Amino acid sequence: MVLTTEKPEVAPVGVASAPGAVKLPKKKRPKGWWLPFALIAPAIVFELLIHVIPMIVGIWMSFIKLTQFYIANWSAAPFVGFGNYQIALNFNGAQGQALLSSFLVTCGFTILVVGLAWGFGMAAAVALQKAFRGRAIFRTMFLIPYAVPMYAGIITWKFMFQQNTGVINQILGALHLIDPNNPPFWLIGNNAFVAMVVVAIWKLWPFAFLMLMAGLQTINEDLYEAASLDGAKPFRQWRNITLPGLGAVNNVLLLVLFLWTFNDFNTPFILFGGGEPPAGDLISFHIYNTSFITLNFGFGAAMSVLLLLFLMLVSAIYLVFINRRSRRA
Repeated sequence: MVLTTEKPEVAPVGVASAPGAVKLPKKKRPKGWWLPFALIAPAIVFELLIHVIPMIVGIWMSFIKLTQFYIANWSAAPFVGFGNYQIALNFNGAQGQALLSSFLVTCGFTILVVGLAWGFGMAAAVALQKAFRGRAIFRTMFLIPYAVPMYAGIITWKFMFQQNTGVINQILGALHLIDPNNPPFWLIGNNAFVAMVVVAIWKLWPFAFLMLMAGLQTINEDLYEAASLDGAKPFRQWRNITLPGLGAVNNVLLLVLFLWTFNDFNTPFILFGGGEPPAGDLISFHIYNTSFITLNFGFGAAMSVLLLLFLMLVSAIYLVFINRRSRRA
């Protein structure tokens, strides 16, 4: 006698159940299934209110001629299509030339600040990599600019850069690097660019130092010991061990530094106030002045959209390059 077991027939999905077919029980939602959605809902709502909706409104504003005459009634502002964009990209016109000049100043500012901030951060992180007496004190001192409130720090630099009473000119005069009877202006003219770069590096390099110092903790010390036994000098150890070991950290760090620096608004705004010199006309400050000083909100919105597209393009190219290089490695 042979015993056989047969599986109960289950009706296919979308087909009516035959008489006697076994019905699958409906799965009940686990208890508290709604909790993750409830926890993430406030973040989504605030993201919509703070970023997404204002971005959509800004894009819409870039297509209308929203000036001081239509502030009270936005719906009355005439639709100009891509007119604001054409004015911004017409480098033969006054407004287009001003935007191009601001863009070039911002590019130079970003290259110097990102390069020097990363260099100072890397040098400090490598110098404090090995344990020695007093290392914690140096680490704390190096992080002070990052801990100081931004406005308080930049206002202090503004006082230091004053022509007659600033400590910068007094130090340079004591070192006989400038004429004490005719000290230079640091907040007007071409020197404004130098002052702005110095302040930006001061407030940004501690972040690079912090990120690189954290990344160095993941590199095995045995690699340095083995390289030292093989006769590798410190620079070669840094090039062949430290830099490759910090590859992932540097990929993220450089992109973040670039985005922060290119969008820097606080540094020129606090240093120069409403009357920025051409050498200190960063693009974010230029857009602010166009929108809130000359009250041409439509044109300012168009420049903001162009800036957003440029940053997205550069970020995308950078990420593609990084991904291809990591695959080859």
